[in-house]
Amino acid sequence: MSGTVELLAAVALLMAVLTAVLVSYVVEAQRRAQSWIAMFLLAMMGEMWISVVIYFSSPSGSRLVTGLSVSGALMVATVVPLVVGLARERFPGGDAPAGPASGPPRLPLSLGVATALLVLANEFLMSWGIQVTLGTAIASGGALATLTAVVDSPWFLFTMAAEMLLSVYLLRHRLPRAMIGILLAQSAIMLFSPPALGGTVWPALAIYVSSAVMIGLFVFLFEFLYRHRQFAPALANYLVELVGVYGLMMAGLFVWLYFGSGTLFGLSIVLEMVVFYSAVARPDGFSAGPGTPWQLRSDWTFALLSFVFVAELCMGAVLSVQLDPADYLGGFPFLPLSGAAGTVVLNAVSNGFWFFATAAASSWFLIMMGLEMGTLVVLKFRETRNRENRIRLGLMMGSYAAFAVFYPSIYFALVFPNAPNPATVPVLGWSMGIGSYPLAIGVFGVLLLSYAITGALTVLFGRRVICSVFCTAPLMYQGTTIDAMKSFNRSTRIGHKYLGSRFSAAYSITTGAVMTALVGTSILSYLNSTGATNITIQGNDPSVFFFVLSFSVAWYVLFVAIPYVGNYNCVTMGWCYTGTIAQAFQKVGFFKLKVRDRQVCRDCRTLDCAKGCPVGLVDMVGHFRTKGEYRSTKCCGVGDCVEACPYGNLYIHDVRHWIRDRLGLPRGSARGTTLPMVRPTAAAPPVPPTQLAGEGAPLGARKSGTP
Repeated sequence: MSGTVELLAAVALLMAVLTAVLVSYVVEAQRRAQSWIAMFLLAMMGEMWISVVIYFSSPSGSRLVTGLSVSGALMVATVVPLVVGLARERFPGGDAPAGPASGPPRLPLSLGVATALLVLANEFLMSWGIQVTLGTAIASGGALATLTAVVDSPWFLFTMAAEMLLSVYLLRHRLPRAMIGILLAQSAIMLFSPPALGGTVWPALAIYVSSAVMIGLFVFLFEFLYRHRQFAPALANYLVELVGVYGLMMAGLFVWLYFGSGTLFGLSIVLEMVVFYSAVARPDGFSAGPGTPWQLRSDWTFALLSFVFVAELCMGAVLSVQLDPADYLGGFPFLPLSGAAGTVVLNAVSNGFWFFATAAASSWFLIMMGLEMGTLVVLKFRETRNRENRIRLGLMMGSYAAFAVFYPSIYFALVFPNAPNPATVPVLGWSMGIGSYPLAIGVFGVLLLSYAITGALTVLFGRRVICSVFCTAPLMYQGTTIDAMKSFNRSTRIGHKYLGSRFSAAYSITTGAVMTALVGTSILSYLNSTGATNITIQGNDPSVFFFVLSFSVAWYVLFVAIPYVGNYNCVTMGWCYTGTIAQAFQKVGFFKLKVRDRQVCRDCRTLDCAKGCPVGLVDMVGHFRTKGEYRSTKCCGVGDCVEACPYGNLYIHDVRHWIRDRLGLPRGSARGTTLPMVRPTAAAPPVPPTQLAGEGAPLGARKSGTP
């Protein structure tokens, strides 16, 4: 049997090479007739495997005859479209080869899709044929069961990965450099598919490697968007299709790992191959002229963010189950989807909510998000000139590592091994960097201690301590690409309602509802702790449920909705109760924005400070010109306005500067380009020519000793 396996492995490798060569031949063909011939050969390869599947499924003389008859009939039938195509279909400009300067003509969309489907059919039939030849039992539960058994096998996955790598290599001169990197990453993810092999070693290795590659791919995509605000429409479509497929793939991988079903993963593999070969078969589309900038395409950006987040959420769930099976295997609260229709719907909603919340709060999801978004922050750090902003970015990354990963996942487990279940303890949460669980027991002790720390720090340094350093949100918002999405604050209908420092009706409604919910759940939690009531929400303390709803579900929903509601919407819309409380303390604090010279702002026409503000405080310019300073409770002290000012005229004022002023210490000088129209040197009055050359002397003559 080992010799048979080796022989079939050689056949599979040969198939991979031939398929990649034929695909490149289809793309590179100078004439449509050549493309038809290559596609005919692809079809013939698949049709030969049909006879293998029919015979080895139940070997007998009659099955052999049937298999050969079916394959022969299909081969004859395939000749018909070939003949018609050769007779009628030609590339534009006739059948003559194109000149060397023009290159191969662009493949029509229909032929590109047909090529992708033929490759997929070939690999499917080959994998099926090899498995039945080896006597592998193929599930008999219908078409989906057969598809799952065939696609999730190493014969399909490994062979397809080899074909993808070879196709990219053969067509590398036709593909943009960015596309080559993306396609190679796509090939690597296909190669490291966990369901391909059994046991425990390969699935674990494949999960780690494919997750790492996907994290790197998402970082690359985000940074590509930041560096290229416009690109070809074909590339825009491909990126959305790719991340959409990966969202489905990671969901399928979770279902396979948690429930043991590989059907969803197999379907995602099929879709991935269609996306890959549809792109490879028509590479010229990626070099076409740029389309509409993505910052003006809310729907496209929303789709991309949503699909990326779904992939990341499911990837976090997969890593949690793989690395912490004791905590997560069987730990997701799934209710049975049976009974009356209403019960099924409610249970499905509950399952979705708690899967979302549990996965988003898991350590491995937060670690993964920290790696992705932290890399974008590091890239922004390299572009940041202002020293104070660089220090804040460093503190922000350190706070995320401490309060999102170290304290909740490592510190408590080591120091408080017998601490109660967090779901039963009212807590503001370590994700804000100021949580006190399990240091305080009473609900009001927890809240008052947390808010006292919040208030003291906000009075001294402004709400940026919370909203731009301690909280986990700024790491997500302030990386290069996500920070560039602050343009949606001004361009979207909803985001536009929250511009400026004034409290709009929409803002007041949001904050009022959130604070009412906070007070209500806190009171219920207190009454529960005294025994007066026993009110829980799906087994959770009310204040804990409100925290989960706010920061493990609603926060991420609004994060992917940035293209519609604007960036930093937890601040601009006022739905974060911690930020709202910090906002109240900022009214009496030292924090404000100040300028060194009001005249510089009066003469400036760039308005870069307002454009750079991530929370849309577009009214700051008027205050700088009239008062020389700006105070807003919405300002979260990111410092992008300071960074954006081309004249170094703007700085952040807090308790440090107040002390410096009281002690009479000098303040730092401006750093930036001198504004040429501010206080120009007065022009000297014109000098008569006679004074230049000496009275009575001819023009141009000079006195002795005149320089």
